[in-house]
Amino acid sequence: MEDMMGYGQERRREQGQSREGRPTIGRRALLGSAVAVAAAGVPGTALATTPVVPHEPRAPRTSALWREFAESPYTHPQIPYVGKAGQRAGADRFPRHRVVADVRAYGAKGDGSVDDAPAINRALAAAGERGGGTVTIPPGTYRIDDVIRIGHSDVVLRGAGSGRTTLHATKNLTELIGPYGSRYGGDKSSWSWAGGLIWLCPQERWDSLITAVKERAWPFEGWTGNKRDEWRTLTGVGRARRGDRSVTVQDASAASKLRRGQLVLLRLVDDADHTLLEHMAGGGPGTEAYDWAAMTKLTSYVPYEWPVRVLSVRGRKVTLERPLPLDVRPEWDPRLTTLVTPLTGSGVEGLTLEAVETPQSPHLLDKGYNGVAFQCAYDCWADDVVVRHVDNGFGLIAASACTLSRTRVAGRGAHHPYYCREGSHDNLVEGFVIERRTVPAPAGTQLHGINVEGLSSYNVWSRGLMEMGTFDTHRGMPFANVRTEITVTNDGRHGGDAIAGPLYGARFTHWNVTVTNGRAGLIKIDEIAPYSATAGISEVREFDQIDVPDFTGELHARLEAYGRPEDIRPRNLYEAQREVG
Repeated sequence: MEDMMGYGQERRREQGQSREGRPTIGRRALLGSAVAVAAAGVPGTALATTPVVPHEPRAPRTSALWREFAESPYTHPQIPYVGKAGQRAGADRFPRHRVVADVRAYGAKGDGSVDDAPAINRALAAAGERGGGTVTIPPGTYRIDDVIRIGHSDVVLRGAGSGRTTLHATKNLTELIGPYGSRYGGDKSSWSWAGGLIWLCPQERWDSLITAVKERAWPFEGWTGNKRDEWRTLTGVGRARRGDRSVTVQDASAASKLRRGQLVLLRLVDDADHTLLEHMAGGGPGTEAYDWAAMTKLTSYVPYEWPVRVLSVRGRKVTLERPLPLDVRPEWDPRLTTLVTPLTGSGVEGLTLEAVETPQSPHLLDKGYNGVAFQCAYDCWADDVVVRHVDNGFGLIAASACTLSRTRVAGRGAHHPYYCREGSHDNLVEGFVIERRTVPAPAGTQLHGINVEGLSSYNVWSRGLMEMGTFDTHRGMPFANVRTEITVTNDGRHGGDAIAGPLYGARFTHWNVTVTNGRAGLIKIDEIAPYSATAGISEVREFDQIDVPDFTGELHARLEAYGRPEDIRPRNLYEAQREVG
């Protein structure tokens, strides 16, 4: 593992960070210096600096955008507040559940000679039935001829380290479950963006999904069931503003039944004039002129569903774990509702999942040699996990408040190394690596990178090394997402059907990005994304571009410290935001 994760460890040593990837010192000092500079009233340009003495290096000052953000962190027009992204609102450490099982006690051999998947799954199921705990996998190579399933909350699958414990997957999801078509028609394979050979999903939800796939009743995959009808209203919600921490509910008797720690779903329905979608895009003449009704795939993603924990209930005032992601207006029929029972407090740690090496499939026809999938999961995580020779690496599918830490995608090349879709919110991917592929890409295949789509919001990608790929969206108007402190060889492309709508909604931020090959596409977004911020990226130029603006008129986007990623302060937008509220 030391060799595999050397990049992340080196970066943490350089920045004084702990094993969990958090700074051991300096978060408050970082914010304090930023606010101090703002208080000093440094005027002017996108990057204010002290006078430079000839032949001496320039001393960077805090960015103008950051000073603005520090004044109004929850309502800034271009930069979203993502300081609570990740499991347990961005907690520094993962829970340490007591060890309750060793897979060898359930018959696993770990020498590659037999199928160890049944033994591993028996151990995981037994841990779940006991109320949770950690299942350990000692060093070795464990052949798996089936999906590894974590279907109970508070269950952790822990190897001895990604350099010591390997799961060798011999079959794909098409073989194991069956073909999975698209609910939107055509001959696409949904295994191109769904499911994993390690699949974290509540057992009841997993059973219903697999039944639907086998019956060829291609399902919705999100928080409210295969037909999006498995919810009931808890209470209506009064008017509120983006960034508010509390809402006033309409039903006092319903409020009395809400409890601290309860997971609820904020549900917002678009109106006939599509003002909710316009709001997600930042509003204004450009969004009003957009033909929302023609975007039939996008409109199928609404209602917007945002899961969140209740922190407290006082009368009709309900305080939430995170600030509101959007305004709450009466015309959008705002409600707190139930959701399918999610998976919470579960994780996978310290192992490599290596699929049998096969050629990458043609675009959108993946067979499902997929890595780790989180579905209908909240407060879950992966740490020190490598996937190799996969079609798709790490998937967040209707997953929220999850953390992927020290993960890596390696091997023959993946379609989606990381993807975030189906209404996934508030997730954190930190210390990640996408390795250069080990074999040339076959004709007809596609490479994306770190993808986000389907009205997913407030997700963060931080401290990454991308030896290939791009900052993808597959349309579906994701909004308020952050990519920060990343080095990328920008050679991928975006995906998405035209009827899925815009590439970007409002408040997309790319902050401190080093582009090694000078390609602008999908990295420099000040002329593409509405109400966005591109701060501290390398000088780039347009070539081999396919991304174009979706909205007419003024985009109200910001560009700062262009060509000078080394000068941007703070260097990591997410880490700096963690000290704001």
